[in-house]
Amino acid sequence: MTALGLLCTDHRGEDDYPRIEQLLGSDVRVDLVRLDPGAGITGAAEELRLSGADAVVRTGEGFTHDAEDEANRVEELARQTGMPASSTALAFVNAARDLGATRVAVAAPAGTHEDTARLRGFLRAGGLEVTGTHTAAPASGTGAGTGTGSDEDALLALVTAADTPDAEAVLLTDPALEAAAQVPALEKAVGKPVLTASQVTVWEGLRLAERRVHAPDLGALFTRTPASEL
Repeated sequence: MTALGLLCTDHRGEDDYPRIEQLLGSDVRVDLVRLDPGAGITGAAEELRLSGADAVVRTGEGFTHDAEDEANRVEELARQTGMPASSTALAFVNAARDLGATRVAVAAPAGTHEDTARLRGFLRAGGLEVTGTHTAAPASGTGAGTGTGSDEDALLALVTAADTPDAEAVLLTDPALEAAAQVPALEKAVGKPVLTASQVTVWEGLRLAERRVHAPDLGALFTRTPASEL
């Protein structure tokens, strides 16, 4: 059994994680541990250790820090929890690179010009060229697995609006977007990998735990041979 601890600062997108756990199979456990805003990490770190987590990934914050600050925060998280650590923002970079994608199109939640510039700078620092950025209103459960045509249509519209011909992958960076179960259909529509916040977060935890799980229902990220092994 591989246990992943996800350190969450809010409730955005949390319904996607049990769905991903189910798609991964019975030997992977995904535990959500709440971190109250402004609270120290001591209590959450103890809860992670007691859960038997093999790795921890901090999620829910998006690209709120620059690359250097994020690396420092993750290093401190690893020190305080005593386990391998990362974040959703770093997971996007690592997942794209694992797929061999160096040019990415991005669908991001609407924000200020500074928010968009920070996101682009973060990805650029990770070696990714951003071919285009599409901003949309913050998600409210779109693609949450209801199977309704409206959900699927909204996700497809978002991905196609963000995609550019020269992009090698499309990143859906909104942490509130519950779209993991729709990834294969989205990838088929645009003909390239699609990465979502919840999907890359769980993948990152598995990477830190040195696990490779073949899960076609979660898209190319869980089926392709890593670029480093080609």
